[in-house]
Amino acid sequence: MLDRLSFALRSLRGRNLRVFLAGQGVSLVGTWMQQVGMAWLVYRLTGSSVLLGIMAFTSQIPSLFLAPLAGAAADRWSRYRLVVAAQSLSMGLALLLATLVLLDRIEIWHLIAFSLASGIISGVDIPARQSMLISLVEHPEDLPNAIALNSAMFNAARLVGPSIAGVLIGIVGEGPVFLINALSFTAVLVALATVRVPRQPAAARGSILGSLLDGWRYAAGFAPIRALLLLLAGLSMVGIPYTVLLPVFAGDVLDGDARTLGLLTSCAAAGALAGTLYLASRDSIVGLGRRIAQCCGLFGSGLILFSLARTPWLAGLMLVFAGFGVIVTTAGINTVLQTLTNDEMRGRVMSLYTVAFVGVGPIGSLTGGWLASQLGAPSTVALGGAGCLVLAAWFSRALPALRAAARPVLIERGVLPEVATGVSTATWFRPRT
Repeated sequence: MLDRLSFALRSLRGRNLRVFLAGQGVSLVGTWMQQVGMAWLVYRLTGSSVLLGIMAFTSQIPSLFLAPLAGAAADRWSRYRLVVAAQSLSMGLALLLATLVLLDRIEIWHLIAFSLASGIISGVDIPARQSMLISLVEHPEDLPNAIALNSAMFNAARLVGPSIAGVLIGIVGEGPVFLINALSFTAVLVALATVRVPRQPAAARGSILGSLLDGWRYAAGFAPIRALLLLLAGLSMVGIPYTVLLPVFAGDVLDGDARTLGLLTSCAAAGALAGTLYLASRDSIVGLGRRIAQCCGLFGSGLILFSLARTPWLAGLMLVFAGFGVIVTTAGINTVLQTLTNDEMRGRVMSLYTVAFVGVGPIGSLTGGWLASQLGAPSTVALGGAGCLVLAAWFSRALPALRAAARPVLIERGVLPEVATGVSTATWFRPRT
């Protein structure tokens, strides 16, 4: 048992990654507390599912436009400095929000403006941070494990943060929750100050626009990367926007309060945490393509069953399955993209990952908020789940062709021992036996 746990945590033997994940983990607990607090504050003040969709739209839409530019910048300039600047700005923004709420000066337009500003910062931070992560991994073979542990840390924070927020909001209100988030950024800034980031590869030459177009051509011209990004974009459009409607489920469908919202969010996070631990325990990426397709279907099925639940605990149980499915799908896509991508293109490809995961989401969130006002939240989530099942079926049918396209790259890099040693022709698309 201890040997298995040590194997699942193997990438943490490197000091840089260990320190960074610890600091970011503390900060993310505060971030998830704030997200629950903001969603509940908006719904408490307005009772509008449309406004919840607008809030999600404004927080994510900047990534659609900024992430590609940030990815090109991350391949040319210091990813480390971009991350430090983004985290510092996020801390200042959180302090401003906490001050407005504690002084009872907060208005809806303030929250929308805050969401937009946060989205702009995230549009720069996410691709730079995802690209920087690989430089913190001391042993290249530990990269898939590091990505899985990064997702595990994210979802552990997602499990703890909403639970704390649900209790605190009922006792002291949203203001102190926002203040805790602002203070939590200290942890990640201290961690960034103490890590030793290796020298970044030589910057790309030419204009930013030229670098950006090179990245688009690289991703579009390689079928496995293109298919993975399309799957992620579809998932972000039809499935992931269910999170926007959780306050509606908590308050109206399940007749609950902020604690109910915290329960639902934490249940989804518990499933996601289990998914990331599953990914961390894998010894290679063999069969990961098949798992991505299967878990996309699991996510869709979980959403449909969640939409039918009418008690908090049953709804929470369905979200555990949905959370497991969505994180294995999205973190699995991240792992395969990082494995297949050339290092000089990493920032640009991860910016496209951000566009597909975060930038496309606001369109789905805005549409979901409007559909919920017309059809109701349960019907809207059920439609999203059905869309995920369609995506899973499409990706499953595409796997044989993607396997053939990916094989030469994996052979060249020796990523898979079975391929590198010539024992078999297994690829990341082949199911494990």
